[in-house]
This record gives sequence, C-alpha cells and structure tokens, in this order.
Amino acid sequence: MRRLPKPRGPLSSALVQTLGGTELCAASERLDLDAAFASTSDILHDDDLQLALFVLYELHYSGFGPISDLWEWNADLLRVRALIEERFENRILEAIGELPKPAPQAQSVAEALFAMVEDSDGPSVSSYVARHATMEQAREFLIHKSVYQLKEADPHTWAIPRLTGRAKSAMVEIQADEYGNGLPGHMHSELFARTMQGLGLESEFGAYIDVVPAITLASVNLMSLFGLQRRHRGAICGHLAIYEMTSSLPNAKYARGFRRLGFDSPITDYFDEHVEADAVHEQIAGRDLAGGLIEAEPGLADNVFLGAAAALAIDEMAGRWQLEAWKNGSSSLLSPVPVMA
Repeated sequence: MRRLPKPRGPLSSALVQTLGGTELCAASERLDLDAAFASTSDILHDDDLQLALFVLYELHYSGFGPISDLWEWNADLLRVRALIEERFENRILEAIGELPKPAPQAQSVAEALFAMVEDSDGPSVSSYVARHATMEQAREFLIHKSVYQLKEADPHTWAIPRLTGRAKSAMVEIQADEYGNGLPGHMHSELFARTMQGLGLESEFGAYIDVVPAITLASVNLMSLFGLQRRHRGAICGHLAIYEMTSSLPNAKYARGFRRLGFDSPITDYFDEHVEADAVHEQIAGRDLAGGLIEAEPGLADNVFLGAAAALAIDEMAGRWQLEAWKNGSSSLLSPVPVMA
C-alpha cells in the first residue's frame, strides 16, 4: 500500500496532515500558500512546494494508502493546486526562452523539433553512466528515473481523449508500445522495475520519493501539469515528442554503462527495448503526433513547442544536479539509500 511521503516543509506537512485526516474539511484554510511562496527563491528547486504539488497530482493517479478517493476532486485542494501551478508555469516560461515558429505542416514541425534537440547543450548523464558511473551512482540514477519510469506513459496517456485524427492515432500507437502491446510483463514500467530489482532496489512506485530532490519531482510534475489539463494538450504532445526524440541514443549509452558494471539481460532489457522502440517512435512523435496536431489545430503550435522546450530545460537542470554531485564526490540524493539483500 502506497504511503504518503514525508513532508519537507510547512506546506507539505499541512497537506499530508489534511489528507491523513478523516474529515474533508476546508483544506485551503490549513495550507498557507502565501508563506510558502514568500519563502521560496525558485519553485523548481523548492522541496516543500514541489512535494506538495506531486502529492496533489498523485491523487489523480493511484492515490495514497487508505486516504479517501474523494480528495481527488476536493474543490479546496484543486484551488491550492491551481495557485501552485500558476507559479510553476511562470517559472517554466522564464526558463525556456523563444519558441520556434515553423510552418504549420507536419514535416516542418518535425524538423523544428529535431533542431531543438540538436541545439540542446545540457549535461549528458547518459555519457557519464556509460563511461564513469560507479555502482552506487548507477543505483542513484535509477532512483531518480523511478519517479516517472515506474508509471511510464501514464501522464501522456491523459491526452488521448483530447486528440483527434492523425495525432490521436500516433499517440495510441506510441502508448500501446509503452504498455507492452497488451503482453503481461512487457510494460516498460515493468521492465524498469526488474532493472531496479537487479540492482538491489525497491521497485514499488514511490518507494524513493523521500530521497529525490525537488528538481527531480519538478521534471515529473511538469508532465502532470501538461497531461491533466486540456488547455495543455499540445504541450503534453510536444513533451512526449521530445522525450521520444532524445531517448534512443541515451538508452544505448545507459545499456553500455550497465554492461560495463557487469549486468546484462534482464537488467538491461529496459534500455535495450528503448533503443529499438524509440528509434521508430521519434519519427511518429515528431511528424504524426506533434506535426499532425499542429496541422489540424495551428493555434496549438506555441503550446506544442512549450511542452518540448520545457522538457528539455527541466531535464537539463535535473541532469546538472546529478552530474555536479557525482563529480564532486557526493550523493545526488537527499539521504543515503540501503540496498536490499
């Protein structure tokens, strides 16, 4: 049974206490957002705010333990979430800069997305894992990724009922692969769970929420922000497109790094699967998903590229956090993690 995470400040503490109660009270009276906003210098790196937002989003996924499902649509919590999202969105807009303006044609959109990937100069966690990562750092890498990978595809799937035509067909094709094409044990989240187990880590979603930093939570909260809101249906498609376009080569490097450390199938199956699948997905995502959506709804172009640019920007920040810690000889997590026998 999934438990509520440990609070990281006054806001997340009040939220956890509220959710753990038995009365669906006026939650906004307990949650002091003004104080939380006043005390933060950067919401992307604010543990209290990012954890609170993560918890609020998880109410729309699998929830937590015995708390009432009625909290999912509690008006006060939705109001609190919207106020945090507004700050979160504004900070994202500050981080991404000018967006591309290609012609509203599928090929032009795909070319613009590929150009964004080429122009990205963020730190390469995959190259470090391939060549230098120790066993401890490889475990930390998996722990960071687990916050999304153990529920891989779910945030993007929210977009399916909000799309039509070519874009919807492309999204369904990509997501079907992510979910293992209906074969038990083949979902990408299940492959990742086996990788974690092979390195002596817990594989239940949320097991390591208490030790990942705010920027890791922010990278996952970004997907929920886009996926849960119809107004951002373009952004979640742009986010997925960039994810697919930046997946195949890095996963080949991750597989190489884990083999360097002495692992092979089934531990490397997750990475090997993505090398093959995402080489196909990147074309579908760029042309048919993002490009098809903009062809059908040209007014969503900025929103699509917002999602793509935000994915690149936040992932660069998260990668920089990890690499700076490792190169300084320290942990990239908030506290040590025991290895299972």
